[in-house]
Amino acid sequence: MVQTVSKTEPLTPFPDHTQLPDEDGTFVKNFQEHPQSLLLTDSLSSILQQLHPDGQYCIGQDCGIYWRETEPPERGAEAPDWFYVPNVPPNLDGQIRRSYVIWREHISPTIVLEFASGDGSEERDRTPLSRSSEGDLIKPGKFWVYEQIMRIAYYGIFIVTTGELEMYQLVGDRYEPMTPGDRGHYAIIPMQVELGVWEGIYQNQSQQWLRWWDVDGNLLPIGQELAQQERLEKERERLEKERERSEKEQERSEKEQERQKRLKLVEKLRSLSPEQLEALGINANDLI
Repeated sequence: MVQTVSKTEPLTPFPDHTQLPDEDGTFVKNFQEHPQSLLLTDSLSSILQQLHPDGQYCIGQDCGIYWRETEPPERGAEAPDWFYVPNVPPNLDGQIRRSYVIWREHISPTIVLEFASGDGSEERDRTPLSRSSEGDLIKPGKFWVYEQIMRIAYYGIFIVTTGELEMYQLVGDRYEPMTPGDRGHYAIIPMQVELGVWEGIYQNQSQQWLRWWDVDGNLLPIGQELAQQERLEKERERLEKERERSEKEQERSEKEQERQKRLKLVEKLRSLSPEQLEALGINANDLI
């Protein structure tokens, strides 16, 4: 019996970041999103240099994370407002990343953050991936995707209007609410930082912002704050040098005054007779 082998079509490879859409045409939800992302990224620079001296990490800001092939492709992605992925190259094959594709890199972000314009209900949506009785695909909620599919270790929801921060940590196969520490911050252990809410002015907006602190509770500065600190330090150094110069000049002045006093006293004593000097217990030879 002769067996025939039918011709098979080659497998179609999963698309990569250059073949998937990198935007869906929607507007940014609020004016705080862009500066908030910049603030988080900028202040984290020193920590990331310590964690990744080789530069192997990437940060996404409102970029798509693809986790499932769908049609259209955008339906298989979530776009966190801010996320960090360790131990991956910042570029791929010399190209700027257009999105982050889970099935290509197999490394989940350590943390994702959502800046909620509303009450956070969309960001807390636990709807699982499923189909309706009519067979229509039911879009899963962000919370469920981050927890059950992407398996992201830390998930934060920042309510922009109230300045409230909710943090969740993946424990087993479920997100557990995190409890802030004594400083009111949440410890993000793999990153060696704490995350919390800071009130102040950034890019001409005075409100509450998400900020990083180090494990000792020191606020991680942004470049602008570092430059200001350097200016203040230089000014302190200048004032310290000025103070030292002033003290030295004062010391020299006092010494000169004492010298002049001694000279005047010697001149007066020289005008006395040997008998008067002897009466004062002064040897005339000492005045030479």
